[in-house]
Amino acid sequence: MRDLAFIGFLVALLGMGLRKPFLFVLAYVYIDIVSPQRLTYMLLNSVPISLIAVALAVGGWLFFDDKRDSRFAPRQALILLLMLYCGITTRTADFPVEALDKWDWVWKALAFAAFLPLTLRTRLRIEALLLFMALSAASIIIVGGIKTLASGGGYGELNLMVANNSGLYEGSIISAVAICLIPIVLWLSRYGTLFGTGRAVKGFAYALSFACLLIPVGTSARTGLLCIGLLAVLMLREVKRRLLYLAALGLAVLVAVPFLPSAFSDRMATIETYKADESASTRLAVWQWTWEYAKTHPFGGGFEAYRQNRIRYDTVAVKGSGASTTIERNLTVDQSRAYHSSYFEMLGEQGYPGLALWLLINVIGIVRMEVLRRRYREGEFAWGGALAGALQHAHLIYLLGGAFVGIAFQPFIYMLIGAQIGLDTYLARRRQESAWGGYFRRASKPIPATAPA
Repeated sequence: MRDLAFIGFLVALLGMGLRKPFLFVLAYVYIDIVSPQRLTYMLLNSVPISLIAVALAVGGWLFFDDKRDSRFAPRQALILLLMLYCGITTRTADFPVEALDKWDWVWKALAFAAFLPLTLRTRLRIEALLLFMALSAASIIIVGGIKTLASGGGYGELNLMVANNSGLYEGSIISAVAICLIPIVLWLSRYGTLFGTGRAVKGFAYALSFACLLIPVGTSARTGLLCIGLLAVLMLREVKRRLLYLAALGLAVLVAVPFLPSAFSDRMATIETYKADESASTRLAVWQWTWEYAKTHPFGGGFEAYRQNRIRYDTVAVKGSGASTTIERNLTVDQSRAYHSSYFEMLGEQGYPGLALWLLINVIGIVRMEVLRRRYREGEFAWGGALAGALQHAHLIYLLGGAFVGIAFQPFIYMLIGAQIGLDTYLARRRQESAWGGYFRRASKPIPATAPA
């Protein structure tokens, strides 16, 4: 029955795309985030639905969409340049076979990110994209939230519908994505036009935001806790009564702490004692190895270059107290450990040029959203200024999460960047149209007759 439900939904969505080709783009977004082919037992897992959806999306835009308002932004060129550079490093990769496996999905994510803004020529389309991203991720987040309330979860124990914890089904990744979604969900509840902004919509938005906050608890991901902290700080820019907000935030923390599962509390305690935690020590050792590797391989080792690392590190634990305090050191030797950081992932795999390109793409997005946030605080496009702020906050939270998990090429962030570019080009076009409209209105006014001398 579950297979039939997934198939029925996809058939209906693709069928509606025959009348509204932009729905093919949304279908690809849904497939890329939810991966329904991994949730079914037959049929969908044997059909290349992702390839079909992207072919329909590009074909629909090429043959049926109005392209007069489409704009190609500099950041799209940077994304294509990054894709080209990754293609070159893949051909010279230290592990060519393994690198091809990662390249197979990375180039699709980058190509779609460069294509996506061309289709976002109206406010309705930008909003529809964000709504599909939020609801697609919500199908995973709500399940995780319910299981957290029922069992408390635990590190590596929260089953998010699939046994293979890759993509958004991995604990640290979904924790970062869930928290970065909250600003977008709240924006949709305030300015959304597809479902309106009524009580039911707001109620669902707040419930979904609560489920997003539960994900780091259920997964016991330290990354998620840091993302929640950044979200709390960023929201200070948006609230009008900051003292009241801080008081409410402090009260919420005091009320929530006694109800947190012990697995979560114990896991978060390792942030302070990271030297005694094997996971944290491994990350530091891998980052040190990557830094040294980049000195001799400035152009990177291609995808999966981490497979050649050999690391040695000591875990340091302090036991006892006072005069009986002892320090226990244990030597650990490991190899082929992943980067656990988007920044070191880029440095190790794509070298300094790839890291610089990736950082440039992200930094430009944050700066441009700040410009739009300030420019459109009020007036007809106040919704655009508020959306720019939400997208900026989501981006910053994602980048913080990326410091502790390798999600540099995760398709979700490139969809977010595509939405930023679409909003930027749309508002620029509308502003230009408003300026020209004002000019023609002034030019068409009759010249007043001069008064007699």
